[in-house]
Amino acid sequence: MSVFRGVMMLAISAGLTCGIALAGDLPAALSGFRSVTDKPVFTGRPGQWDELIRERGWVMKDGDTWRMWYTGYNKSVQPYDMKLGYATSADGLDWTRQTDGPIHDDVWVEDMIVIRHGDLLYMFAEGAGDQAQLLTSSDGLKWTRVGSLDVRLQNGSPISAGPYGTPTVWVEDGTWYLFYERRDQGIWLATSTDARVWTNVSDRPLIVPGPDSYDALMIAMNQIVKIGNRYYAVMHGTGTTTKPRDWCTYFCVSDDLRTWKKCAEGPVLPVADNKSSGVLVQTAAGFRLYTMHAAVHVHETAE
Repeated sequence: MSVFRGVMMLAISAGLTCGIALAGDLPAALSGFRSVTDKPVFTGRPGQWDELIRERGWVMKDGDTWRMWYTGYNKSVQPYDMKLGYATSADGLDWTRQTDGPIHDDVWVEDMIVIRHGDLLYMFAEGAGDQAQLLTSSDGLKWTRVGSLDVRLQNGSPISAGPYGTPTVWVEDGTWYLFYERRDQGIWLATSTDARVWTNVSDRPLIVPGPDSYDALMIAMNQIVKIGNRYYAVMHGTGTTTKPRDWCTYFCVSDDLRTWKKCAEGPVLPVADNKSSGVLVQTAAGFRLYTMHAAVHVHETAE
């Protein structure tokens, strides 16, 4: 993304067309991830509003400060809402909550991506009913809800009613690219020139689950990083038909943000580890991979 200027270009993509992947798709920078510590670096707090951590949070390195936005909830409080929490760190490993309560609890917020564009931070997130929404902030602490994303079919009509979640945005050459899923059964791409009205590139999903067993049932995508002239999407998927499901993290690659294929290496962590909702952060030593659901774990590439 031309959006992360000084921090790092981050976002999700998902325009994967299923097909035969070639060997050796991943660069060394994204190969051979291992756990940095045996324990999670951030967890929920028993009995508190953020007793449980939900799906994709967002980690970015902003100057010398590591910042994390996350979704917390407590199922014992009915009805429960997904609320936005915030923590910081000096090294990306030892995290401190900056407030005891949520920083934004006016509306349901989960499964977010945060990007910097101009003078603002843009948070694209799911709201109640898996409705994609936009919030903005000047400091990352006080957020203003702009509203639900206005996504249109190719003919300009609104998309059909129903969930449209896990929003991910990439900004390049004046165009905003929105990748969204519907019931984890496919990924659509819509574009915009103003981040307000989005129009489908195709009214059919560009990505569908499978054919591999690890993503045969449901898929989602969490981020894009650009390495050289290629785009790499952090994906997660499951083929588990019974609950609780095991989700895994894998990568897809594209040369144009529209045509994608799964990297032949497959899941980057064992499927049985159930580590998903991955977010990459670049450091001087390489990439760290944070998996966010249901606790935050950190992985790095082996030297």
